Amino acid sequence: QVQLVESGGGLVQAGGSLRLSCAASGRTFSSYAMGWFRQAPGKEREFVAAVGWSGRGTQYADAVVGRFTISRDNAKNTVYLQMNSLKPEDTGVYYCARVRRIWTTAPPRLGVEYDYWGQGTQVTVSS
Repeated sequence: QVQLVESGGGLVQAGGSLRLSCAASGRTFSSYAMGWFRQAPGKEREFVAAVGWSGRGTQYADAVVGRFTISRDNAKNTVYLQMNSLKPEDTGVYYCARVRRIWTTAPPRLGVEYDYWGQGTQVTVSS
């Protein structure tokens, strides 16, 4: 069983930064691509960013390109999301997730491609 635990959320003013972390249990973390998703109140969950198992391949939603950076440290079983120049529309619950298939170098954007999810961490950006 894989457990994912997010941290680092909080309240920040527009233009500020936050760094989210997602700690994973288990010895197979380094074999799987990881992703971040978010869900704003009253909206559907949406893709934010993803990184391949080795850390080389990344994908970003258009809304966060140039502002967010995803990375991973396989030695620490942790994936990060550095969020800069935050906007009120970035507000939501942020979830990390593990890709269903092993050794994925081109991480997917669809939520159905992910099988394990964390509980989420709240990010609130005030204007």
